[in-house]
Amino acid sequence: MRSLRLIQLMKSNASGISEDLLQKIRRSGKCKDFLLRVPEGEQRQYAGEIYQDLIEWLAKEADSIVEQRYIALGVRRAGQGVPLSQMFWAVSIAHEHLWEYTQHECLLEEPVEFWGGLTLLHSLNTFFDRVVYFALAGYEKANDVESATIAFLSGRRTA
Repeated sequence: MRSLRLIQLMKSNASGISEDLLQKIRRSGKCKDFLLRVPEGEQRQYAGEIYQDLIEWLAKEADSIVEQRYIALGVRRAGQGVPLSQMFWAVSIAHEHLWEYTQHECLLEEPVEFWGGLTLLHSLNTFFDRVVYFALAGYEKANDVESATIAFLSGRRTA
């Protein structure tokens, strides 16, 4: 029940939530290279997509919804030279921002809905854990491709 309310609120307030997230990332001293290396349009796209993905994931709770996108995002951020810690911090800011939004909009209505709120919070944590896992897998994939390319080029020089 709480998931449905959050989905409805996020859909109706998507642009504001995304803009607030982007401003929080920009104010963070821990995302300097992220902000320098990721074009502004891509930053805006990320800020909107993470919550769109959450809405879709809450409806189905299927890893396939986030797996492909966040592996690709991890590969892209690694290719852009974004430090892994800063990519992680941006995801953490998104998680914290949504937590604050959820507390304000969804959880503090009636004490009777406490258990529904706990279930929702568990789902939110699970989503962001998967985002981080798959983005890290993307970084590893980018590293594997880079290592294979170096090995291939090294082999060509000695031949």
